[in-house]
Amino acid sequence: MSELKHGNSSSLSNDEGHSTPDILISDSDRRFFQSLCEFIAHEKRYLQCPQEGADELRYSVYRTAFSKVIARSTTYKKLLLTIKGEYDDAIRELQRREGEARMVRRNLEASTSHPRSLITCQRRAAELRERISAHQSKTAELKEEIKRWKSSVEQSTWIPGLTVAESVDLEALDRHLKHLEVQRAALLDEKSHRVSLEVKAELDAELQAAERHRDQLQTKNNQLNVLHKRLRFVSGHLHTWEDKKLVPLEELLRSMLEDVGQLSVTDDEARGIDTELFEDEEPTGVNESRFRTDYLHRFTELFDSARYEEAALHAARSPRGFLRNLDTMEMFKGVKGPPSSAPPLLLFFEALLTTLSVGDKLSAALSLHFTRCALEHGATQLLTHAVNTNKLTFCEDLGDVLTEHAQKNRRAADRYLAFANVAYEACGLDRKVALSMCMRGLTHSAASFMKERKNFTAEDSMWVLSRWPSLPLLRLLTDPEPGHAALLSVGVACSTLLADPRQPELALQLLDGFVSRGRGVLEKVILEDSRSSVDVWTIVSSLCFKMNRVDLSQAIRSVLLDQSGTGALSPDLEGARMMEHIFL
Repeated sequence: MSELKHGNSSSLSNDEGHSTPDILISDSDRRFFQSLCEFIAHEKRYLQCPQEGADELRYSVYRTAFSKVIARSTTYKKLLLTIKGEYDDAIRELQRREGEARMVRRNLEASTSHPRSLITCQRRAAELRERISAHQSKTAELKEEIKRWKSSVEQSTWIPGLTVAESVDLEALDRHLKHLEVQRAALLDEKSHRVSLEVKAELDAELQAAERHRDQLQTKNNQLNVLHKRLRFVSGHLHTWEDKKLVPLEELLRSMLEDVGQLSVTDDEARGIDTELFEDEEPTGVNESRFRTDYLHRFTELFDSARYEEAALHAARSPRGFLRNLDTMEMFKGVKGPPSSAPPLLLFFEALLTTLSVGDKLSAALSLHFTRCALEHGATQLLTHAVNTNKLTFCEDLGDVLTEHAQKNRRAADRYLAFANVAYEACGLDRKVALSMCMRGLTHSAASFMKERKNFTAEDSMWVLSRWPSLPLLRLLTDPEPGHAALLSVGVACSTLLADPRQPELALQLLDGFVSRGRGVLEKVILEDSRSSVDVWTIVSSLCFKMNRVDLSQAIRSVLLDQSGTGALSPDLEGARMMEHIFL
């Protein structure tokens, strides 16, 4: 590379002192090469290039000069570019070889320090071998200790419930002995209340006999209930006949005999008859206290023996309902039945519902807990029966629980929302009744319901819209019916919705609908909206302007200006004040 560069330098230097008439055929070419030689000489002096030997700076100077020659030539430019490319490739190959030589020299220099590194590695390996040997010795000692511990465990008898340290501590042994004595005394006391298997078999036989007797009495009681209902039917008709005597007695008796044969008694009617007949025969005073104690003792026996279904039915039939309360419910709530059986809490509520007399209801607290239990365990049929037979005391919380469950269970949402609707109607919560109807998709029914309710205000309507944004519902509420004003003012509704950062799109969609049907529709809406002043519509225009809906803002202001005749409306809220006599 140095020879090539030096050769180029010599040739150019020779060209400076000798003319070449065969090549330089014009003064401009001569001036160009003269300036090129001056450029090379100047750059070499400026870069302080050495006079001899290979140098990167000299290569850069001549490469630049050669590029200028190629740029000036026309006919031989392609040939000169090819020569320059070959020249550059030769230079890069020389640089690559020089780099490889530099790498070889570096490796040779590093190899001179190899003996020192080898000694260091050998010393480190010896240290690691010593540490491995120490760890192996420690491991062997630990294995021996583990073997000795295992052998001592196998040869010793440890006291259950005590650690190794406590087994050799006299104070810990004394405390454990006292604990065992207390347990022994408790077991002996419990054993005194037990009976032998023979006695248990006798008691089971007596219980079965008592159950058969109970079933016989139940059958007889049903027959007597039917007879009682028939006698009341005949007695009522005879009393009516004595007062009026519209037909002969023989005809009345013949008609009653035909009707009496078709009478039957349902379970609810039978329980009602039992309550009515034996209400006065329930124990009172000291007898009542003793009776309740025995009744509670029996309930405790059933509950402690995990016979939850019988215990639930026993509690539901308690005299004067003294076990039909939240405390009993908490007892069933705190236990779990066998894996394949119904939850004890659900059995308790089922017993409460089936033993209710006609016209009676569960308390509000029990109704709420029953609803949560039924929803948790999927007892849909039991819940449906309770709602349809009006056996629950409804409250707002009960309706909210049903609504929340409907939002989580989309497949049966309509059913639970219908139950919530019944609860809200019973509580007189018209807002939530309308909201539940909207959630069921009954938008037109909800709008009709809100319009029919005299105490349903515009504030209530906005409450429903805020929780269930619906353009069809908003249109129905702002659309006046023949002979009746709209429930919601368009201006008030739009101003309220636009001011709410969560609902502006609903108002914009309503206004877009008016504008899309023609300017006359929007003008008619504004003129017929008697409950919205000019200030309200100006605020609506300003809010539209702030939301970059200049088209809506200009449309509203245009209607207002046409009605006023003169005046300028500002899009900001500070300028939203006009005289209300415009519409007067």
